[in-house]
Amino acid sequence: MRHYPPIADHGMIGDLQTAALVSSDGAIDWFCAPRFDSPSIFAALLDHDRGGSFRISAEHQDARITQLYLPDTAVLVTRFLTAEGVGEVVDFMPVDTPGTATDRHRIFRVMRVVRGSMRFTVECRPRFDYGRATHSLTLGESGRTALFTGPGIDVHLQSSAPLNADNGSDVRGAVTLQAGEFGAVVLTTSTGGGPPPAPLDAAAARSTWQATVRFWHQWLRTSRYRGRWRQTVNRSAITLKLLTYAPTGAPIAAATAGLPEQIGGERNWDYRYTWIRDASLSVKSLIDLGFSDEANSFRRWLAARVTAGATASGGPLQIMYRVDGDPRLSEEILDHLEGYRGSFPVRIGNGAADQLQLDIYGEAAFAIAQVGGVAETAGYEGWQAVVGVLDWLAGAWDQPDEGIWETRGGRQDFTYSRLMSWVAFDRGIRLAREYARPADLDRWTATRDAIFVQVMERGWSEKRRAFVQHYDTDVLDASLLLMPLVGFVAPRDPRWLATLDAIERELVSDSLVYRYDPAASPDGLRGAEGTFTLCTFHYVSALARAGRTDEARYAFEKMLTYANHVGLFAEEIGPTGEQLGNFPQAFTHLSLITAAMALDAALDKTEGLG
Repeated sequence: MRHYPPIADHGMIGDLQTAALVSSDGAIDWFCAPRFDSPSIFAALLDHDRGGSFRISAEHQDARITQLYLPDTAVLVTRFLTAEGVGEVVDFMPVDTPGTATDRHRIFRVMRVVRGSMRFTVECRPRFDYGRATHSLTLGESGRTALFTGPGIDVHLQSSAPLNADNGSDVRGAVTLQAGEFGAVVLTTSTGGGPPPAPLDAAAARSTWQATVRFWHQWLRTSRYRGRWRQTVNRSAITLKLLTYAPTGAPIAAATAGLPEQIGGERNWDYRYTWIRDASLSVKSLIDLGFSDEANSFRRWLAARVTAGATASGGPLQIMYRVDGDPRLSEEILDHLEGYRGSFPVRIGNGAADQLQLDIYGEAAFAIAQVGGVAETAGYEGWQAVVGVLDWLAGAWDQPDEGIWETRGGRQDFTYSRLMSWVAFDRGIRLAREYARPADLDRWTATRDAIFVQVMERGWSEKRRAFVQHYDTDVLDASLLLMPLVGFVAPRDPRWLATLDAIERELVSDSLVYRYDPAASPDGLRGAEGTFTLCTFHYVSALARAGRTDEARYAFEKMLTYANHVGLFAEEIGPTGEQLGNFPQAFTHLSLITAAMALDAALDKTEGLG
């Protein structure tokens, strides 16, 4: 048994309100309830001894293990293959009431044998509140149920396998199944009390499994994508859906907290929140794929944030929020957890929430400006809120900020922040004219033009022949790969092509792309980091738009080989190809979709299909 499986050695299941990671040897080692950002119940991924886990595996020590998703679903299958038999654990979370926040969530773990016989072992050892709280255990009279009672939350366990107390607070069990036989274990969390779950019934478990498969198949039928990488794009779309809190429409950045960007390093952040930047950039991709309901749900959530008023950063928007819009994300260190493979500190909350990052106003305007965006905001009041934001930005854009990467090394005049401020005014002007809405267009136009000139004069380095990270440096920054996507420069503008060449020389390593060089641009943190996967996909998009389709396709296809065994990506790729950082990361899968569509369009044009 491995104490810390590779970060990539997991699949994810979820019910659109929370999610669980399942390692390829059958352990759920990350699960929070009732929401993504709730305290953990299982967190062995951050501390094997103190975090808690829920494991079902073959008792056979020499079993070969494989893992896969049922096609086009979020139903995960872990297979155990031995000479004596082949068994499977099918993991899923039924999507019962996705649009209504609920305190009850269920994890189904169906055991079945398809050849021979197999003995499965069950081990459930919850550790509430990130392992900080104690709990009590009550075994049912039948020996097939258990109730774990923690602070403000109950965990009910129902099992086909007989259960026995282990160490006074955990349970273990085992069951032998023959070919064609089924067993099941269902874990139900509840924070509101109420009656216990209905008795476990194998037929009901199979029916719930089938209903979950139907849900995902029906949802994916909405997709309009018919390009060259349909299976890959479908998996990324499902992943984005799993990482979206359906009651509000707010997508989170990743399912996990505290996973390291460098093994043993301190870059260990909590990503279970909604970043204005990441979520806003997802809107175009969702609409292009045909998922307009999801795009409009987020835009309504965003409109509510825009109308909420001033934030701790001094601006009308905060860079991130909880999924319900709560801006309070106080950061704390969990001293009692050792961190993934000793990567300490483990942080929950996020102290970057109060940073000033001016680019978020551009990404927000980019989202609102998609087809029907004004109609989907809160009517006249919503437009007035948009006007208020842009009027504020007109007086605030020309100041240093912390920038897109949330560095903790001080404020700078970041070129990307100016770029997206230009986007904010460009899209605002378009909206006002297209929908005949009242606005100070003279001021907005003058501001937009002033930003453009400033970026061209101060964000451009003649020495480097490239756009640079901020005005007082010659350091390159991969965030600027978005310049042609948002329309600031043409994809084949000479300055842009020179920048693309410079990024390729300095930040690209075997098609993988670093954000920037932290040695040349100190970010206030110790240690190094891997290449940023989303930047690699941005690089593919930029190559495709520049007409370098052969290079773009090669980089894209190579990048896909870094996906894990079920098609998921973490935030970064390390020096030896290992996945690093929080997992799976929504922004990465968003940028994959964007790259696939840009590359499809470029290839269609090259091949005479478009």
